[in-house]
Amino acid sequence: MLNYIWLTLVLLAVAIGGWNDRLKDVTEGALDGAKTAVTIALALIGIMALWLGVMRLAERAGLVQPIARALRPVMTRLFPDVPVEHPAMGSMLMNMAANMLGLGNAATPLGLRAMRDLETLNPRPGVATNAMCTFLAINTSSVQLIPTTAIAILAASGSTRPTAIVGTALLATLCAATVAIVSVKLLERLLIFQPRRQSNSIADDSPHRSAQRSTAQLPEETPIVEEPPRRLSILGLIALIILGIFFTVLFLRMVSPDLFHLPMPAEAATQNPFVRSVNALSILAIPFLLSFFPLYAAALGVKVYEEFVEGAKEGFGVILKIIPFLVTMLVAIGMFKGAGGIDLLSRALSPVLTPLHFPTDLLPLALMRPLSGSATLALLTDIVHRLGPDNIVSLTAATIYGSTETTFYVAAVYFGAVGVKQTRHAIPAGLLADLTGVVASVVICRAVL
Repeated sequence: MLNYIWLTLVLLAVAIGGWNDRLKDVTEGALDGAKTAVTIALALIGIMALWLGVMRLAERAGLVQPIARALRPVMTRLFPDVPVEHPAMGSMLMNMAANMLGLGNAATPLGLRAMRDLETLNPRPGVATNAMCTFLAINTSSVQLIPTTAIAILAASGSTRPTAIVGTALLATLCAATVAIVSVKLLERLLIFQPRRQSNSIADDSPHRSAQRSTAQLPEETPIVEEPPRRLSILGLIALIILGIFFTVLFLRMVSPDLFHLPMPAEAATQNPFVRSVNALSILAIPFLLSFFPLYAAALGVKVYEEFVEGAKEGFGVILKIIPFLVTMLVAIGMFKGAGGIDLLSRALSPVLTPLHFPTDLLPLALMRPLSGSATLALLTDIVHRLGPDNIVSLTAATIYGSTETTFYVAAVYFGAVGVKQTRHAIPAGLLADLTGVVASVVICRAVL
């Protein structure tokens, strides 16, 4: 699927750019895309090392498997090919939780770890499994409790109700997630999306090679599962209780400062308790995880420094594998943008969408969203400044931004981390989720705003 999409973007970029005398812009778009890809990848190295180190501590402390077992009914239906006790279950759960709280810096490294864990179960190297496709589709439609970036843009532009999109974005992303899951389960049964036979000998002994690859890439994971359970020390238990009380007090102080005889911040005063609670969770989540996992592991006798370093070592190798895939995709997208392809599509679709009461101002943003997150953010900012932060079109644009994802970027990063070239039905399912998020955003905002 990506072969056809990539080739189509490149050829259309050259054709449109030549017709519009914008071939110089096409060239600049390709170069900018290549530089952006490397910049993004290098920026991910430190973050990736951090969260892989944290995940290593969580695994050593035995925290991942109980979480997966607690959510067994849901996860086994979504990922029937993944054993409940497999590390991939814990990685996927933590990635989904980070996405729900809007913790993008944590969600991406955890998602990359999950894809690597899923690759250890892959009998066909280079071909996406059903579990991989399902996981990517869920990521492209991840349910967000608070669209923090969109709210920040509205607030910075002087909106009197920047949090009005919390409910609309939640409903829209729920619709998108539902369509993503349903479509990925239906598409995986179609003959057109069945894995193609490999042309070399890899497919013939793929289970053996998969086992070898699992051992070679993640040699430290085998003892994690087989280690006998550790016992929590008394001092460790006391330290964990103190940590829990500390963060509970911080949470209550942020949600209800009047309980501590503190003034309510002006921004928080305009928010209802639910929004304040989710904002507080978003702020406290990462500091809590970064302190809880090491403390819990230390209380069990784990050598936290050494284990963290071992986990962080994986980050550099993962990012190096991503760079070629990311460069390839962002170059094509940069060429298409530079040629004016988005503008051309907007003009072509405008006569069709106008009778359907789809705001034409939203069309460039909706078309750009699956391709580029930074370009979509720029379009959202332009709409808000041009129409006003409290205009229904601006609020709808913010809802679209908060309820959809950059599908091609996510596919390039996640599949690139494990060398997958046959993405099968992952891209169509992700694009259907994006389309659903856009349509649902317009319908819901028109109904409630």
